[in-house]
Amino acid sequence: MKLDLKKSLPGFKAKKDKIELVDIPEHNYLMIDGQGNPNGPEFVKAVESLYPVAFKTKFFSKIELGKDYAVPPLEGLWWADDMSSFTENRDKSRWSWALMLMLPEWITENQVLHVIEKIKASKKVPKRIDNVRFESLHEGKCVQVLHVGSFDNEGPILEKMHNEFIPVNGYKMHMKHHEIYFSDPRRTAPEKLRTILRQPVTK
Repeated sequence: MKLDLKKSLPGFKAKKDKIELVDIPEHNYLMIDGQGNPNGPEFVKAVESLYPVAFKTKFFSKIELGKDYAVPPLEGLWWADDMSSFTENRDKSRWSWALMLMLPEWITENQVLHVIEKIKASKKVPKRIDNVRFESLHEGKCVQVLHVGSFDNEGPILEKMHNEFIPVNGYKMHMKHHEIYFSDPRRTAPEKLRTILRQPVTK
């Protein structure tokens, strides 16, 4: 059977425009960092380096380990020196980010490194392959919501999450803003994009 993490993990489920508290356990990811406008060339290079590792790791798992799985949706961590750049002026040039693809629990760091070396020995090597890494992330208590619409229209629901729901429920923001992308913006109209917006919190 092929494991589908998107269907099996509750962290991939959220309600449209309804902010809720969730507990997110530790997961392992492929990650790559970047800075600046996500509509720029550096973001594209990061995506084009991350996915080959993800699919080669999936095929390694299926062939060498006898365990198949679907590559999960793209995710991203986002931060800035001034977080109001996400909710107010949306100055994307000030944003930093880490793109991520979740791995099943049986995939190890050494196996990922093995896959990366195989890719580097091939004819077509992604430009930022050396920046892809294996990393664990444990977010714990979070608030999250499903946003349907353009990325540029996230401001109001983030404002409500950051400045109303979180403090009213006795929490404060902790760690980095997290997004999960269920839609491909190259093939989906902006008003139909489906994105989970997540913010880890602490008392």
